[in-house]
Amino acid sequence: MSAAVMMERISEVSPRFKARIAGILYLLSVLTAAFTELFVRGRLNIVGGLIAVAVMGVVTLLLYDIFKPVSRALSLLAAFFSLVGLSFEAFRWQPQGVNIAIVFAGFYCLLIGCLIFRSAFLPRILGALMALAGLGWLTYLSNPLANHLSPYNLGSAFLAEALVFLWLLVMGVNVQRWKEQHSAAGSSDGAILE
Repeated sequence: MSAAVMMERISEVSPRFKARIAGILYLLSVLTAAFTELFVRGRLNIVGGLIAVAVMGVVTLLLYDIFKPVSRALSLLAAFFSLVGLSFEAFRWQPQGVNIAIVFAGFYCLLIGCLIFRSAFLPRILGALMALAGLGWLTYLSNPLANHLSPYNLGSAFLAEALVFLWLLVMGVNVQRWKEQHSAAGSSDGAILE
């Protein structure tokens, strides 16, 4: 199945359902990554990590589609940061001790936080929480800073991000407001093309 066909099928699904699936998949990814890091060694550890990365890739695509009505460009930029970070995570490439994957995740969270804050279909506090998660992950730009703030940076970033995805899992998005924002974005896209 081509990526275009898959994206078309995803766009036909209810935004609330997409948000809930993103919440479930996020939880699955985190649990898979934690389990494999703590209890699995050798090749199975690598396989578990790759499964977690692949699942987060699907979460990225779902969130891209959910937030396109807010800003197609910002949503695409966020997806770019996520997918590049996931690529670094999949290959576990970390030069000079800086965890590049976490830094890209920080930028991704900041952009998703901005999109949530600008959206009409999610509470703005979730945008602030996601931005807080992004700032926590961005402390890993500097190992001394990350070590100095540890475990508070890690704990606050993970908790803030988990709360956003828990909201998506339980509540989803306000479909009526999403459709209104989607319609408004569609009419403004049409005006640009004319």
